[in-house]
Amino acid sequence: MQLKRIYQQPSKDDGVRILVDRVWPRGVSKEKAHLDEWLKEIGPSPALRKWFDHDPKKFIAFKEKYIEELENDTEKVKALHTLKDYMKENNGEITLVYAAKDEVHNHAVILKELIT
Repeated sequence: MQLKRIYQQPSKDDGVRILVDRVWPRGVSKEKAHLDEWLKEIGPSPALRKWFDHDPKKFIAFKEKYIEELENDTEKVKALHTLKDYMKENNGEITLVYAAKDEVHNHAVILKELIT
């Protein structure tokens, strides 16, 4: 499994490409994105995204709150199971695609940690 910003060029090594953002990334057409799936439900809630505001100092607290959402929100639980199924069906050859500029402090990093 790998992580990739949606603004990076897709490659053959990506395997199944899954967008894990709740909101469609700016300036990217669906054709250019080369996605196999869009699991928007798995993204952080709007309130949590707004609170976090991509502030690295809040990342540890963001991670805790996001994991809590993943465990308690019915839509997110279902989406997480779907993601795990993709992992099994494709022998881990999937790419979680996200839009955040910070490649270290974002929800895709947390998802990767949870399912690998």
